[in-house]
Amino acid sequence: MIPSRIPDCMGDYDFDNIAFYAKKRFIDGCDTIELMKAARTDREREEIALVSLLHVAKDDIQDIELSCKYASECNVMDCRERLLKMIAKEIGIYPV
Repeated sequence: MIPSRIPDCMGDYDFDNIAFYAKKRFIDGCDTIELMKAARTDREREEIALVSLLHVAKDDIQDIELSCKYASECNVMDCRERLLKMIAKEIGIYPV
């Protein structure tokens, strides 16, 4: 597993892949279902699922509880904001 590059995040997702999928989804306009069909591993599907939730309004996800092994040390909104900023920087639209 590759450790997170997001400051203060202890997650173990490959955020380069997440940024890649975010670009494919939101910049290139690829449909989430098509991305899922093209995924080769469960990990890739999880990363695509994370991207698919980025467009959901804050009010609609603020009560979601994380199920990763670091859930007790992380807040879904903090994680979401760090992820959005990292992706925006990766695809060249920083600051958000």
